[in-house]
Amino acid sequence: MGDLHRLIAFDLDGTIVDSRRDLADSANELIVEFGGSPLPEEAIARMVGEGAATLVRRALTAARVTDAGTDLRGVLTRFLEIYDTRLLRHTRVYPGLADVIRFARTLGRVVVLTNKPLAPSERILEGLGIRNLFDEVTGGDGPLPRKPDPAALQALMRGAGATPDTTLLVGDSAIDHETAIRAGVRCCLVSFGFGYDTFPKERLRDEDSITTDAGELKKRLAKFAEETDGLP
Repeated sequence: MGDLHRLIAFDLDGTIVDSRRDLADSANELIVEFGGSPLPEEAIARMVGEGAATLVRRALTAARVTDAGTDLRGVLTRFLEIYDTRLLRHTRVYPGLADVIRFARTLGRVVVLTNKPLAPSERILEGLGIRNLFDEVTGGDGPLPRKPDPAALQALMRGAGATPDTTLLVGDSAIDHETAIRAGVRCCLVSFGFGYDTFPKERLRDEDSITTDAGELKKRLAKFAEETDGLP
């Protein structure tokens, strides 16, 4: 393991794994159960990033489903039941990302910070054979608020003994970028993620970066290590 005072936090969906089809199929099954018509996969992918409850609410609204009533907790539970049967049907690690994460481990502490609930996040990582590459996984259903609130990231920073200067958040969406801004840390966005299309590019700061593939991401991590070498 690399410098324990250096923290590299990865988002999950759209950053480490391409899960868009399983998420879309699960949301569409829920929509059909309530009498609606399925939405395009791309449309549902744009709804991902702020947690399962937000995804469900957005999908049902877009499909003009009104039969779900006000029992949003029950509807969310049903979605998670459906998704639990589809977690690994089509979800895969993006090409080269496993090797990038192994490289990241030579630089510092490596964690997952996702708004997806913890249990399915752990199952996906285990099922894809990469759970052992992460020191910690923080899901969106824990005691701390979800991204873009920085509290969970800041807790991970404290656990690693990292500062804002020695922390990098790797994600694919405006939610990840906003989290980095609020925590005062650097952000690297991957343009191959399905959350990137709706990211407002004008919000990029000088300390932020965009990478198009695993090779570029590895180079950015190496640069991050070089820039933070010797920092407390």
